[in-house]
Amino acid sequence: MTASSTSSSTSSSNSASTSSSNSASTGSSNRPSSRSPSTSSLLELSDGRSLELHVSGPDGAMPLFFHHGTPGSSGPLRIIERAAHERDLRYVTYSRPGYGGSSRHDGRRVVDAVDDSMAILDRLGADRCLVVGWSGGGPHAMACAARLEPAVATAVIAGVAPYDAEGLDWMDGMGEGNIEEFGAALAGREVLAPALAEAAAAMCRSGLADLKAEMASLLSTVDEAAFDGEFGEDLLAMLHQGLAAGADGWVDDDLAFIAPWGFELDEISRPLALWQGTEDLMVPLAHGRWLAAHLPTAISHFEAGEGHLSLLARIGRMLDELLDEAP
Repeated sequence: MTASSTSSSTSSSNSASTSSSNSASTGSSNRPSSRSPSTSSLLELSDGRSLELHVSGPDGAMPLFFHHGTPGSSGPLRIIERAAHERDLRYVTYSRPGYGGSSRHDGRRVVDAVDDSMAILDRLGADRCLVVGWSGGGPHAMACAARLEPAVATAVIAGVAPYDAEGLDWMDGMGEGNIEEFGAALAGREVLAPALAEAAAAMCRSGLADLKAEMASLLSTVDEAAFDGEFGEDLLAMLHQGLAAGADGWVDDDLAFIAPWGFELDEISRPLALWQGTEDLMVPLAHGRWLAAHLPTAISHFEAGEGHLSLLARIGRMLDELLDEAP
């Protein structure tokens, strides 16, 4: 996932669909990115840590809580932010611990995102939310689907499966960059940390063309096209913000992915939409297939011809489905 790189109610049945229709461009739009001012702030937690937040959209509206990829930050992706505002949702995201202005959480697990998310929702006074996780944010979104009480419906977009997933060759089909990265993670922090520190420093020096070249082994043809324009600009800004202080968050994410996540997928009882592109070299199709078979409430979408980045062009459909499924 280099530079992407992730209460009970009546739930939807486990089903799958495949689409080959052309998606809209992830490029720029003439529409405004916000319908109301955005705010960036630090939330101080009771354990002394702080979390870097970005919130925009209608005050008092239901939050769309977005979990960013790996690496990443609270820097907004305007394609998602716009779609949220157009549906009268409040766009809420944060930098996971160790990224950007968020304090590191030593030894964090995927499930620890639940408590951090709850603290943010308490700050906003929100008792209901939709959750979306993209790429490395996918596992954190699944944790929230399982244990975050206000989460009424969740979408996982190109999210990774557990490393110990039975019957899944976890790195098969990944681009060379991810194979090298997770090979270092399996060798331990002492190998992974210096490798990602070097990669983070290079990304922070990169312009858009440089970043695209660095990610070449992870970009299918459709993702190369999606990388240009507004989306690429937002991704670059998100990475610069998240990695400016170092690679701690990235290291901790990777180690959390290959360790036990701290919850079980069969705890999820509320609606969960699973979206996966067939041309994804960061999180291969096999991850989506495995998750579809093991998430009890999954509504699964396997989008023919879409990659890891281009899949986000479907965000309008994704949010409409969540709003329809939310109890």
